Amino acid sequence: MKLAKIHILDEHIANQIAAGEVVERPASVVKELVENAIDAGSTRIEVSVEEGGLQSIRVKDNGSGIEAEDCETAFYRHATSKIANGRDLFQITSLGFRGEALPSIAAVSKVSLLTATADDGKGRLIDIEGGNLIRNEDSPSGRGSDLAVRELFFNTPARLKYMKSIQTELGHISDAMYRMALAHPGISFTLHHNGNQLLHTLGNGDLLQVIAAVYGTSAAKAMLPITAEDLDYQISGYISRPEWTRSNRNAVTTIVGGRYIRSNGLNAAIMRAYHTLLPINRYPLLVLELDMHPSLVDVNVHPAKLEVRFSKENELYTFVEQEIRKVLLGQSLIPRPGKETIGPKGSSSFIQEQFAFSKGSVPPSPLSTEVGKDSVPQGSGSSFCRQQLSNVEHSAREFRTEGQIDNQMTRETAPPYGSGYQSSSSQGRQNNVSNNYSNSYRPQEIAASPKQFPSAEELWAPPRQEEPGLPAFPELNYIGQHHGTYIIAQNDGGLYLIDQHAAHERINYEYFYEKFGRPEDASQDLLLPITLEFTPSESRQLSERLHWFQQAGVYLEHFGGQTFLIRSLPYWFPEGEEKVIVEEMAEWVLSERLIDLAKLREKSSILCSCKASIKANQKLTEQEVEALLSRLAACRQPYTCPHGRPIVISFSSYDLEKLFKRVM
Repeated sequence: MKLAKIHILDEHIANQIAAGEVVERPASVVKELVENAIDAGSTRIEVSVEEGGLQSIRVKDNGSGIEAEDCETAFYRHATSKIANGRDLFQITSLGFRGEALPSIAAVSKVSLLTATADDGKGRLIDIEGGNLIRNEDSPSGRGSDLAVRELFFNTPARLKYMKSIQTELGHISDAMYRMALAHPGISFTLHHNGNQLLHTLGNGDLLQVIAAVYGTSAAKAMLPITAEDLDYQISGYISRPEWTRSNRNAVTTIVGGRYIRSNGLNAAIMRAYHTLLPINRYPLLVLELDMHPSLVDVNVHPAKLEVRFSKENELYTFVEQEIRKVLLGQSLIPRPGKETIGPKGSSSFIQEQFAFSKGSVPPSPLSTEVGKDSVPQGSGSSFCRQQLSNVEHSAREFRTEGQIDNQMTRETAPPYGSGYQSSSSQGRQNNVSNNYSNSYRPQEIAASPKQFPSAEELWAPPRQEEPGLPAFPELNYIGQHHGTYIIAQNDGGLYLIDQHAAHERINYEYFYEKFGRPEDASQDLLLPITLEFTPSESRQLSERLHWFQQAGVYLEHFGGQTFLIRSLPYWFPEGEEKVIVEEMAEWVLSERLIDLAKLREKSSILCSCKASIKANQKLTEQEVEALLSRLAACRQPYTCPHGRPIVISFSSYDLEKLFKRVM
């Protein structure tokens, strides 16, 4: 008789395999046990670990406890009190439900459980080693559960071998505890390591207090509350001001049903909401709780329940993005110096923001206002920037736009903070820029130059302050200029430093973003085509994506081999920078696997705005500075440049008095 090749695994081996999915490291044990304590209705949870959790983990709570007759059953695989039938899987309201945690932990460690369901002193003690029951007897105990896990992975040395250092494992445990404390501010959490207290929350339901306990009081003071709801979702929590950033996403905490989750879609929506407010590769501090009907979310898609699936994910992502953006738009986002970068409490450091600006010729800018709607801007260098800024004297006339952007463009490419320009329905409004410059002020080269520039009708937006719900940009009085880079201004509130390059870049970005909404209308043929060359592999890819350039108003033609010709461009492209801009656009198009029209237009807008802006180490006259500040105040989002760097930094009068020891 032939022996069967397929057989059923021994239950002990099966438990050890299952433990590999649930118990990845000591932090996994802490997470599972604390979640059980939360499900038991605990209001106080104490966690003590030794040697990074590898020697011992102890979780004590004051929850409902486990009945004596259920203690042994609780360590069987898939033993649970959370669900009873298949329908319950679609309406899960508890953190644990599959009954895998206790048997998986017990299979690879030595476990002791002391539990009671009442304060009558009658409890139950159960000991298990490597999945084998050692003791199950009555023992005096107060209400709640006290579960100790010792010598984790003692019977699986291969798993133990690949554990990291004690500090690394402790870091994972601390992170898990921080997330659960943030998700449940109504529970008092305590974490000790080798007798040292690492975390303590009051459990009074104040989320801001928990944020202070985790990230420090300074971080908590910089948080902005957010609360919103629609038909399907409700969100609440706190988001950080843009000056409080991290180098990674570790401080972004999203909570669904009391459970910390990871979601690439939610992370992307959050970053879109902070678009142009954060420097490159910086991330906000955020604690966001999402409430929804249990049927709209599936938490049973990941062994550790860290990932979930939403039924209406696109609607949720749009809702989150819009509400965060709305909160940020309602704030005056001017940072003050001396802010600290944030990490978990005790790891703060103070930094000075650094700025790096390139030098070189300065192409045309939308700050110019003398006209010729269809003409190509001309000029370069410092003198041309003065031409642009001084010409603002002619801009106090009726505002009108070239026409409303078509609905399709508005849906596809509306900038994250809305365009700084409004439609032709705003005809008849007057610009709020003071017309206090005389025609005689213009530099000599302007009067001598036959060239014309885009008109004020094209460039000027209705004043930003007219939009309801937005904080007013401060009125500033010009004092001077520092190193030809930073504008110094003041008002009753204190002293302000303005980065002139970043300010001009923001103005240009909002101008060019509107222009890229309909670039084909402004495209004109070049008398002499511009030649570009790429590698053979790039040429093959680029020839298949030329239609994307047409969407941006750039007509690029494959001339043969590795050569391409720029046949036409929008007339408002910064002069002298056309080749560089198109080359960088091509690099972006080649690097993207899936090209999005909105991203292409935005990328192009940022490239043009950077090239067209005044640079550092460039002297400006008082009239030029006044013009720049007036245009900045009219921007939709005047606090950061398109790259997320701050434009304005303020020193309050109190800050200055403290520096000079006038106040102690």
